[in-house]
Amino acid sequence: MDIPAKLLKTATSLVKSNAHKKYLKNSVEPVPDGVFDKSDTEPAKNFTFGFGKAVIMPDEKIPNKKKTYYVAGYRNNNPAVGVLDNLMAKALWIDDNSGRGGIILVSVDCVGLFGVDIAEIRKRLEHFCLITGCRSVNICSTHTHAGIDTMGMWGPLPKSGRDNDFIEIVYCGIISAVEQAYKNRKTGQIYLGYGKADKGSQSAGRPPHVVSDVITRLRFVPDDGSKEVYMINFASHPESLQGKNSLVSADFPCYMAKYIDEHKNAEMMYFAGAIGGICMNEMDENNIISTIKTGQRLGEIICNIKKEKKLTPKINILRQEISLSCDNPVFWLASKLKIIPEKILVTGKGKLNLGMKAEMSYIQFGELNMLLIPGELFPELAYGGYLKKEESSIDASPDINPAPLCEIADDENLLVFGLANGEIGYILTPNDFLLHPSLPYIDQPRDKFGRNHYPETNSLGPDTAYTIADTFKKMMKIINK
Repeated sequence: MDIPAKLLKTATSLVKSNAHKKYLKNSVEPVPDGVFDKSDTEPAKNFTFGFGKAVIMPDEKIPNKKKTYYVAGYRNNNPAVGVLDNLMAKALWIDDNSGRGGIILVSVDCVGLFGVDIAEIRKRLEHFCLITGCRSVNICSTHTHAGIDTMGMWGPLPKSGRDNDFIEIVYCGIISAVEQAYKNRKTGQIYLGYGKADKGSQSAGRPPHVVSDVITRLRFVPDDGSKEVYMINFASHPESLQGKNSLVSADFPCYMAKYIDEHKNAEMMYFAGAIGGICMNEMDENNIISTIKTGQRLGEIICNIKKEKKLTPKINILRQEISLSCDNPVFWLASKLKIIPEKILVTGKGKLNLGMKAEMSYIQFGELNMLLIPGELFPELAYGGYLKKEESSIDASPDINPAPLCEIADDENLLVFGLANGEIGYILTPNDFLLHPSLPYIDQPRDKFGRNHYPETNSLGPDTAYTIADTFKKMMKIINK
């Protein structure tokens, strides 16, 4: 986000003088180890699953004279001038019929939801969980850069771009989709298949240019022959409309869904993978046309997946809370000024003694292992391929980086879900983490190779990658035990 100079000056002066500490009231309690919810009973013959969806759009026409909605993802104070397609909340109820209850997976067309949003939605679903036996609610944002601002960072700063009435619509839409998913449940089988994005269709913002071109498809097939559901995981920002756009849109996932519905008569949910620094390349001078083409081409690849594996009805889960240090004074100031709703807490960690709570979840889904992470993970942190010392912007060896998540899991097919159950910003590789020498986290520096280091300004700090990896090591110890 582009921070006004006055705010930047305020953040910098307060942090340098340690004056920010007098505003700190909330502290983080010690984080307990998670409990692995695992069944050792003989698997059932089938899954039970259901799908639900809801439109999450303002009641008013866009634009209108009464209220302004801001497009999130590229620049501040970008009022929406119209609607290209509707934003949606989609939900899946999935039960392995082990007697432990089902789980919920939600995909929301928005740039991101904070941990406080996830907590509020779960609170409203407490009665639902009580009467249905639901044991886990997981909410992921698609990270569309053409959605209405749900985080507050893209309004006319220092005024928040987050509209409380719209947030209520998002909450209610998610809850409606969840309730529909449970109501529509049926028995059936789930099939896992993989496709590959076209070569050159993804771009990484800077070296080492690690990308995951794998498109993972989970195909939910009801026993009664009714409409199937495709759950898609792919590492790409939905930002085909690019920064000049002022229309509200779910971006290319909308057109993936339309293509799949037209050609396979199936519903589709999009989940972003390790998307730190990755976006889709433009395909046409007209960004609306390129967005439609991108969605259609991805839909075509998905529909043409042939080789599949039927998954064993088994869902085991480990949810782990984490405490993250925050070295970024802009995050604290945005919280203090209520630009964003997330609470910045006293942690006793990092340079500022600040941080926030978050969570990670590991789900064994049949033979597929999934890791849900609350941010935008740079792919090399998941799959490896770190920069060499001579390629690093700070002349740092790759040895200072944590072990890649796939290595920690001992699973090259570990499926990463980004922006899951919260949004903590970019999660960057420590040996290429460069800050401005005089305005760290505020000004965007260029390194000795001329590369821009914008993502650092929207991160909590270099320790985030270590915390994610260390937490995952602890989770795997619990699981392997």
